[in-house]
Amino acid sequence: MATIRNGSARASAAARQDALNTAAKASASPVLDSFDLAILDILQRDNTTAQREIAQAVNLSAPAVQRRIKRLRESGMILSETAVLNASLLGRPLTIMVEVHVHDEQPSRTAGLRRRIQAEPAVQQCYSITGEADYLLVLTAATMADYEAISSRLFDGDENVRRFRTSVALGCLKLGLQIPLKA
Repeated sequence: MATIRNGSARASAAARQDALNTAAKASASPVLDSFDLAILDILQRDNTTAQREIAQAVNLSAPAVQRRIKRLRESGMILSETAVLNASLLGRPLTIMVEVHVHDEQPSRTAGLRRRIQAEPAVQQCYSITGEADYLLVLTAATMADYEAISSRLFDGDENVRRFRTSVALGCLKLGLQIPLKA
């Protein structure tokens, strides 16, 4: 399955980065009460749930739920609202994890790689990680030839990329971005 956001990939990436930057700049995270946590739990499972249904579920008025959701969005608690699509049915059946090893982790040396990763629509997630590798990418591809083209766009000609290791998913046991919340 793939996550597709409204608008172009670049605009979405920029919006997510802006939301992350806004959240990081906040002097303190908003205090979340049990109502906020219950609302977030409902929204992370299905963000199309009507606010009146959420209000009934958490025992608040619809306007109170609306105000809380607005505050949660503005604070950066809610980063984006997405639809989870079936990648296989959309012609992208391969899910691939790529460990990237670089020679030098200095931001000035990795800036080009990070820009290419952020601009590549096939990359669904990218993490800077500890351990032997420096980055872990999760991406989707239509075929292995498609993946070869993606990896070429990302890594070829970058002298700071020491190597990368690819693992192709044989199946999906669990897919989601839900965060366990205590209400």
